[in-house]
Amino acid sequence: MSDTHIVIDGVNKVFQTADRELVALKDISLAIPRGQFTCLLGPSGCGKSTLLNAIAGFSAPTSGSIRADGKLVTGPGPERGMVFQEYALFPWMTVAENIGFGLQIKGMAKAEIGRRVDALLAMLSLSDFRQRFPKDLSGGMRQRVAIARVLALDSPIMLMDEPFGALDALTRRNLQDELLRIWAELKKTIIFVTHSIEEAIYLADRIVVMTYRPGTVKRDIIVELPRERDPASPEFNALKRELGQLVMEEQQRHHSDELRMAAVD
Repeated sequence: MSDTHIVIDGVNKVFQTADRELVALKDISLAIPRGQFTCLLGPSGCGKSTLLNAIAGFSAPTSGSIRADGKLVTGPGPERGMVFQEYALFPWMTVAENIGFGLQIKGMAKAEIGRRVDALLAMLSLSDFRQRFPKDLSGGMRQRVAIARVLALDSPIMLMDEPFGALDALTRRNLQDELLRIWAELKKTIIFVTHSIEEAIYLADRIVVMTYRPGTVKRDIIVELPRERDPASPEFNALKRELGQLVMEEQQRHHSDELRMAAVD
């Protein structure tokens, strides 16, 4: 992971509301090496998803810049694949059709699409569900399809916005393990948004803790725990306590801000 894959340089994001400016991100600078699994961690309102959307090219920074592979990010691009919490599958398409849709749009030959879809169905244990529609799948299976659809495009960067947040604990852990296996095999650069401290420690090489609005980098931590990680280990729980304190400070600041705003109203 010696070369830098993503450079975030002095990024600010300001939203204009009806009566004031809302500073969502303030002076964020990060250099993310190729192949690193980075988690953005923090309470609601700290700008995690705003930063991820800027990296994806869905929303431009107010100032500052983001580069991927040395190229300025000015909009969405095929080198950056996005996985959302809401799955975003086409309900009228089968599992196989959903996975292959992006390849079809790119004009790939039908035979090659079939080969790539078959490989991803096998990789994500979806082969028996290839002709099913999203409505017939569990939440975990839908998210597998969403991940497979991004992998089909072979984007070197995967951006993931709380993709397991709506799942039950067992399904969530299974998909976390599946994602780690895919990451180790395919060497993707992953930026993963979560508000779960345990999930961040379980998955990440690096955890970037963000402050409550305006979102800034509060702490940038390299996770040195060996893989596979045991959430019951003393080392895991020591880091969990440290991160819990950092996030709680921001959560309390959020609460104080809400009380102040309510008093003004």
